Amino acid sequence: MKRRTFMMSAAAATAGMAILPRMSYAAEGVIDWYTSSDSNILDFWTNTVKPAFEAAHPGVTLNLVDAGDGAGIIAISERAMAAQQTNTDPQADFFEAADPLLPAGAIDAGIFVNMKEAGLSNYSKVNPAAIQSDYSLPYRGSQVLLAYDTTKLDPADAPKTWDELVAWIKANPGQFVYNRPDKGGSGGNFVRRAIHQANGLDPSMFTVDNYTQEFGDEALGKAWELLSDIAPSLYDNGAYSSGNTQSIQLLAQGVVTMTPVWSDQILQAIDQGVLPDTTGLVQLQDLALVGGFTRSVVLETGTNRDASLLLADFILSEEIQSAILTELGGFPGVSWEYVSAELRERFADIIPQTIPTFPGGQWEAAINDGWYRNVAPNVDRNS
Repeated sequence: MKRRTFMMSAAAATAGMAILPRMSYAAEGVIDWYTSSDSNILDFWTNTVKPAFEAAHPGVTLNLVDAGDGAGIIAISERAMAAQQTNTDPQADFFEAADPLLPAGAIDAGIFVNMKEAGLSNYSKVNPAAIQSDYSLPYRGSQVLLAYDTTKLDPADAPKTWDELVAWIKANPGQFVYNRPDKGGSGGNFVRRAIHQANGLDPSMFTVDNYTQEFGDEALGKAWELLSDIAPSLYDNGAYSSGNTQSIQLLAQGVVTMTPVWSDQILQAIDQGVLPDTTGLVQLQDLALVGGFTRSVVLETGTNRDASLLLADFILSEEIQSAILTELGGFPGVSWEYVSAELRERFADIIPQTIPTFPGGQWEAAINDGWYRNVAPNVDRNS
């Protein structure tokens, strides 16, 4: 889910406007790079990755293009599949965030590089838990945490299990909010944590291809009961924010004391002064809230395939993996043993012991529809 933030500066906005898609044939040595991620990710690549990579590889440049959303990336992939049939330039080399399973048949068509077999010097450092496909490269992660106001809640009393969290919400009515699950991943993954709670704390129960109406109704129905139980104790007697950003705004304004947040978004908000340094962060220890990794792909049929593989290797380097932590507020795509001891100590409180995931596909539609029908029937989905 995209997390467009309110922290983007005017300079970043100007940069984003300047790097429009190039419609001509690709120039050799110019990597046509596309993203469907948030503006802060494009800003990170513009100001950090691009100059560092180009300095390390003279003669190679990055053409950074915002594809808008996941549908934009899929459309470019479809264009690449069509170009393969006519042996023409797909006008794309590198996708910053993409699922190699989409569009259907892309892997069988041979348009994506097998990253496991590509000979990357840093591939062995990738966190094994992050590997989803041989055809994609996990390079950064993010996870949902609980952010709270330490002037109202002593860190020693911050809830560290689901049961403790529910008890705190009920004891502090109006002080907790999460966003509608289809409007942002922080609220969406809070809902998924409730699903895990209601189903034995076992994320492995849910896979991308095991959804059925019967199983979905049973598994999700138990979660709707949990979420309906806390609804009257939420902000404004059961209101839900409109997205990740609004949840942070409500916390910043002191309207609520606690809310689920994306790790990268909240760390940036604190670093940039959007939230005070009295903002606390905590992760549930019985089972963490859902997170995940962003995965890049390289086009096998791209004009600059080899240069793109240099870029893929470069983003796994200690320089960029450290910057993901310190500048982007994300988690590394490599195992933590390949992160400096200083950074491991600095981020010890938020290093996840587990990163539970939840599949998309039919599950995502069932979760969104079921939540509106069973937990928030009075909320207009289109508002």
